Amino acid sequence: MVNFLKRYARSPSALFGLILLVLVIGMALSAGWFFPADPLCLAGRPLQWPLHNARFLLGTDHTGRDIAAQIFHGARVSLTIGVVAIGIVVGALAGFYGGVVDDMLMRLTEAFQILPNFLLLLVLVAVFGSTLSTVILAIGVVSWPPATRLTRAEFLSLRHREFVQAVRSLGMRDMPIVFREILPNALPPIVVYASVIMAVAILLESALAFLNLSDPNVPSLGNLIGGGRSVLRQEWYVSAIPGVAILLTVLAVSLVGQGLNDALNPRLRNR
Repeated sequence: MVNFLKRYARSPSALFGLILLVLVIGMALSAGWFFPADPLCLAGRPLQWPLHNARFLLGTDHTGRDIAAQIFHGARVSLTIGVVAIGIVVGALAGFYGGVVDDMLMRLTEAFQILPNFLLLLVLVAVFGSTLSTVILAIGVVSWPPATRLTRAEFLSLRHREFVQAVRSLGMRDMPIVFREILPNALPPIVVYASVIMAVAILLESALAFLNLSDPNVPSLGNLIGGGRSVLRQEWYVSAIPGVAILLTVLAVSLVGQGLNDALNPRLRNR
């Protein structure tokens, strides 16, 4: 663990990303403490510029809601987006069993990859609704194929290794071998790629919210940007501030993922 932290700390950009990510997580966890009231309730006069009122450091939007409160609570939504567990399980089963199971699961994966992610996401939200839980599930559905292919590739390279043959000879069943023996050894590249998927998922949710297709009853950075479209020329800060928040969140996740790649990659450990 100490060696891992030392390798991670070698990269200034990775440390910067970690600091940003900790700040975003801190905002999400402290949102209820700093802003206990409903962030979507009317708080003051509409379209107050940042720093013009001590109560609203980041100003108010076109309906009079506190922008800072929406950003703090919106950080929670951003951090809950990004489901890759489906792809990991499917890829693990395909890579471990091979043969017919692999062919069937890979054809299913390819079927999901035929359609563009955002187009499929729009269809799912239009059919099943735009509640937050539905949006998160829909993003997970369109995001799992790349994780499946990566996990499958790792399992194909590990399933015939000596340690797998050893536990087979001891009578261990398939599922314990998959999740207790092979998966921990396959996790480093999967964890790194998960950061990429999470960053893309945050942008997908923001795009849905910008198009008014996300849950309007949930404080979301995308909803805040979308609400500022009507006043973009005069009060541009309404859209710009949450846009910068999304940019920093995605940047933090990407930099942390790159730092994990440098720390976990055995080819880079001796550099």
